[in-house]
Amino acid sequence: MTRSVSASTGALIAIGIRWSDRLIGLVSTIILARLLVPADFGIIAMASIVVGLADVLLDMGVNITLIQNSSATQEDYNTAWTIRLIESTVGALLVFSVAQPAADYFHDARVEDVTRALAFSLLLTGFENIGVVNFQKKMEFWLELRFFLSKRMTGFIITVSAALLLHSYWAMVIGALSGRAVGCLLSYVVHPMRPRLSLARMKPMLSFSSWNLVRGIGGFVSENVHRVLVGRLASSSVMGAYSLGCDIAALPSTELLAPLSRVLFPVFVKLKHDKALLKKAFLLALGIQALVGIPAGVGLALVSSELVRALLGDKWLSAIPFIQLMGAINIISAIGASGGYLLLSLGRAQLTAINQWTMIALFLVLALFVFPEGGALKIAILRLCVAVCVLPVLMILIKRELPGLCGREILDSIWRPCAASVLMAVALYGLPSLTGMPWMMQLLLKVSLGALVYVVAVLALWYLSGYPEGAESYLMAKVKLDNRPAWLLHRPPGR
Repeated sequence: MTRSVSASTGALIAIGIRWSDRLIGLVSTIILARLLVPADFGIIAMASIVVGLADVLLDMGVNITLIQNSSATQEDYNTAWTIRLIESTVGALLVFSVAQPAADYFHDARVEDVTRALAFSLLLTGFENIGVVNFQKKMEFWLELRFFLSKRMTGFIITVSAALLLHSYWAMVIGALSGRAVGCLLSYVVHPMRPRLSLARMKPMLSFSSWNLVRGIGGFVSENVHRVLVGRLASSSVMGAYSLGCDIAALPSTELLAPLSRVLFPVFVKLKHDKALLKKAFLLALGIQALVGIPAGVGLALVSSELVRALLGDKWLSAIPFIQLMGAINIISAIGASGGYLLLSLGRAQLTAINQWTMIALFLVLALFVFPEGGALKIAILRLCVAVCVLPVLMILIKRELPGLCGREILDSIWRPCAASVLMAVALYGLPSLTGMPWMMQLLLKVSLGALVYVVAVLALWYLSGYPEGAESYLMAKVKLDNRPAWLLHRPPGR
């Protein structure tokens, strides 16, 4: 019998899932970057935008609805599975039909065939067992880890094998299709639920999911509208460098913050009726995500040159400025990451949707009307400016939902990671020239020095602040194997 785990243990497992996934993905990317060229990545990125857009346009967010509904019945799961099946079928047909116009828009005929092939991966998603949602809902993260790694490893092996044989972008298409197919089959192996076709609970489910749809579309458009513009304005090679740069820069948020957010959502749902505990949990989550995400984003931007040269090769040097700018954007994401999940747990999907669409509208106005001239680098700079402007809006929305939350408390949760990250940057900038040393050695040296300076600086600032409750004290308690409550921190004994 599988039992659920505490939030802190769940966070560690969720991070393990993401790190395992990204380790596999990183190794795959390094191998593919050596075997393929930027144009190959650009073609896949263009086609993936079309597939992803169709997916999100039809995604009602039934998974979130099931997690948010603590009293969901089997009929709810059957209805959710049926809705997903309808969504994926319609989405696959839509992608297949717009493949040629998409190729015309991106000025590359190769995008057409790739888009149509990837349409089948969208179809396979709809058949996946809806029961695996319970891994997250019931915090059974060990089962999720096994499921996730199994399908990820299969896709990795097939993708790399195909790349060695074909030396073509089709290797990534084959890998994507095989990964989805294996995932679908495994979902019925790892979970006993056998969903049936039913729309009995469609009305109540869609009443909550309608805003999830708007939010989901907003999230996708926010993450991809810049790629659409770059794909239109630049060549497939520039698109490949830009896309890979974005993916590398997103590593801190996707590998550190995303798994924490997966744990935060069910925790916030459990605490949503006690605003005092919910506020405490939010501030602790904000502090932990800032403590991890801010230095990760800063550090990645600082070592981007060594990272690209050591791992990808000189043909990818054009990706360096994109990594640096996107790394700065993901620093903002580290601060706002938990806020969206807090609003969702309170059933305020409409507020997150409004915030996302505000960001999209501001970016489009700047990109199309205020600064219409320029290329991929200009678009990256505009994204950073928009992220900085919209973050205060998100914090205002959160303060409205949590009575008693003030700006000082938010600042107290993030200022030490920010200050320590600045000290880390100063230390790395002041490092003597390492010319002549192998790129990999330079990378390892800078990463080690940066991590050391950051940890020492954070602990020193925490000490000088009088050991306040927050992310540092929570993590220190975990290191000492403290047996106090796993999520809500109390002051250490004797203080």
